[in-house]
Amino acid sequence: MSQPFGMKTYMRGAALLTVAALLVKILSAIYRVPFQNLVGDEGFYIYQQVYPFIAVFVVWTSGGFAVAISKLLADNDSEPSLFKREQQRRFIMRVVFWYLVALAAVFFIALYFGADSLANLMGDPALSPLLRTGSFIVWIMPAFAVVKGAFQSRGYMAPIAYAQVVEQVVRVAIILVGTAIIMKTTASLYSAGRVAVLGTVIGEAVGFVLLAYWYMRQFSCTAKGKNTSVLPVLPIIKEVTWFSLSVSMSSLLLLSYQFVDSFTIYSLLVESGVDNLQAKELKGVFDRGQPLVQLGIVIASSLTLAIVPLIAHQTKIQAEGGRSALPFIQLTYRTALIFGSAAAIGLMAVMPDINVMLFKTNSESGVLAFYMLQIIPLSLVLTFTGILQGLEKLKVPALLLILGFIIKLVINQLTIVPLGIEGAALASNIGLAITAWLLVKYSKRFIPHLADSVFHRQLISALVMMLLAVFTARMVVSGWAIASDRLLAMVSALVAISVGALVFVTLIARWRLLSEKEWFLLPFGRRIATYQLWLNRKK
Repeated sequence: MSQPFGMKTYMRGAALLTVAALLVKILSAIYRVPFQNLVGDEGFYIYQQVYPFIAVFVVWTSGGFAVAISKLLADNDSEPSLFKREQQRRFIMRVVFWYLVALAAVFFIALYFGADSLANLMGDPALSPLLRTGSFIVWIMPAFAVVKGAFQSRGYMAPIAYAQVVEQVVRVAIILVGTAIIMKTTASLYSAGRVAVLGTVIGEAVGFVLLAYWYMRQFSCTAKGKNTSVLPVLPIIKEVTWFSLSVSMSSLLLLSYQFVDSFTIYSLLVESGVDNLQAKELKGVFDRGQPLVQLGIVIASSLTLAIVPLIAHQTKIQAEGGRSALPFIQLTYRTALIFGSAAAIGLMAVMPDINVMLFKTNSESGVLAFYMLQIIPLSLVLTFTGILQGLEKLKVPALLLILGFIIKLVINQLTIVPLGIEGAALASNIGLAITAWLLVKYSKRFIPHLADSVFHRQLISALVMMLLAVFTARMVVSGWAIASDRLLAMVSALVAISVGALVFVTLIARWRLLSEKEWFLLPFGRRIATYQLWLNRKK
């Protein structure tokens, strides 16, 4: 039976969804900078303490569950009888919806009625109103996830993409405008944090309303009448739970690390003798690293979104005697490592200036620079979880991510009292590094070759040359001293980043770390491919 949409249509839709997700990730990282500027480090601490509690159910449902639902519905489309197909489709959607409602009720009870206990566990009882405000977001997600899954199952990615962007724009606008009003009127940091949380809830609601409107226009309601139990319920629940967790596990890993930091950094700093206000500000300074890391992994994140359906498709073709998925896997690995390592090393080199330029002060620039190292293993974790998901290898990656979470928790407990927030950065780096190393080792069972030693040597050489270029540019602009003036810091950072990027791109193009054909497969790769051809024109 023919599929409801072709591979070309699917890949075009997946590309649109990838671009939208990329834009959403960039907006999600960038808005935190003006927000921090409005509320300061203490206000930033307040919001970042609560954010993981709100985000975890949203990520699991709108990401993981939506994909799991789309898979179930797409599999159901192979049913030859139109009436039975539509009846089973409606039944699957109904089962998953009520299952998500039950999960939402559990999360709501835990967040709303357990807000005081959770806030006390974090060491800050004043956070409980923010947790209660954020708890209402869970009631939006069951219907949102089901509608997204329905669209994805038929290859209609455009409505999802537009809804994601609108949702994020509304969220950011409410957070920034609302916070500015609060700071001008009451100047209450906890009220500002509550408005920021409310902005997230409203943004999600607007996205759902928009998608629901398109859904009602797009899908006709066939197979009306009494909907009998046409499929066993338990297998549906089991499959949708396991698959949703597997799909969203890399995103949930990042949130789990933030959970650990929310429960340990502030309370352990206070336990070590740090003043309450100073401990909040130190946690806020530590959280400055979050948007920078998010920007650093944008390439790896977008590659992960694109690679899963591509590898799954190529693996199916390979089984039928077609082309192997290996070239796409190798390209994904090399691209993630190239840009992940360049982002990490580059941000480390310009951190003093970036810190002043974005966040007004150079507080704990050394710790934040060290924190940026995690971009390298994190890029690999995102890449290999995506690759293994495409190969339908889900169990071991999930266990390895859980291991990374445990390592992070243990090292946080052991190091924050003696080392302060540097201990938390160390815990993140070690947890992610071990997870990435084990994922690569496990992947080699299915992927015989990722890249040769020449590639790795040339990449290291390009990074060293980029580092030297950045330090030279900073020295020329502002000297070796950290620029305390924000304008000077901005000039120094932008010049250093531009020079470093030019040197790095020139070297990897000259040494052809990626072929021209491979560059054409990447966003904005056409320009680099043209530059690479020009550089190597005499060969």
